[in-house]
Amino acid sequence: MNIALIQHNIIWENPQRNRQNLDSILLDCKDCDLVILPEMFTTGFSMNTKNIAEPSFGDTFKWMKQKGEELQTVLMGSVSVFENEKYFNRLYVVGQGQSHFYDKKHLFTMAKEHQHYSAGKKELVVNIKGWKIKPLICYDLRFPLWSRNKHDKGDYSFDALVYVANWPAVRANAWVTLLQARAIENLAYTIGVNRIGEDANGVKYNGSSRAFDFKGVRQDQMDGNEFYLQKIKWDKSELDKFRENFPSLDDASEFTLGG
Repeated sequence: MNIALIQHNIIWENPQRNRQNLDSILLDCKDCDLVILPEMFTTGFSMNTKNIAEPSFGDTFKWMKQKGEELQTVLMGSVSVFENEKYFNRLYVVGQGQSHFYDKKHLFTMAKEHQHYSAGKKELVVNIKGWKIKPLICYDLRFPLWSRNKHDKGDYSFDALVYVANWPAVRANAWVTLLQARAIENLAYTIGVNRIGEDANGVKYNGSSRAFDFKGVRQDQMDGNEFYLQKIKWDKSELDKFRENFPSLDDASEFTLGG
């Protein structure tokens, strides 16, 4: 499976210009099965919900659907959404017959995200070309139980984790370390796509997007605060072989996630 990671700067609270900028970038993704964009990729990590939130399945969702049809791929990324009198940081998975969403579970209280957005309650696992992929958003990365793979008699709940993020440069070491840990502990390919630049609140980002295989070995060549379109490849046979030879999740403790 071929995947594209797009690490780019985000124009503050300007969905139309951000979508236009991505139009030309996406032309280089025609050979990809999945294209991953950062968290809130049309606005930046803004709490100005009344001005930036789109209706559920609004303009950005329609744009993602159109691009998916044009490029014959699946797009993944999050936007600010208003639905049923609530706001959500919502990740869409759109294209090639896919139409799913995941609402961010863990809201970043230090930025008062919980005062502006409602937390999601449901996990999402999508099937893309036979790959079971679990998408998550930024701060979710710090909570391993929400990311944990489930295993029963050789059947795993997912093959890959994907995190989309606006993760500040000041905590870049934690970002990279936790992504690698999630790959190793879940016996799963793991990707984290982060933005670059500086937002209107003066928060600086240095990208550091990463792709790790199921052993925690880095697959990408992405550096810090610069634009990257990185393409990587997943191999299902290698994943299956490693899980067969090293079935560590057989020994994992049972658990149940709360609501």
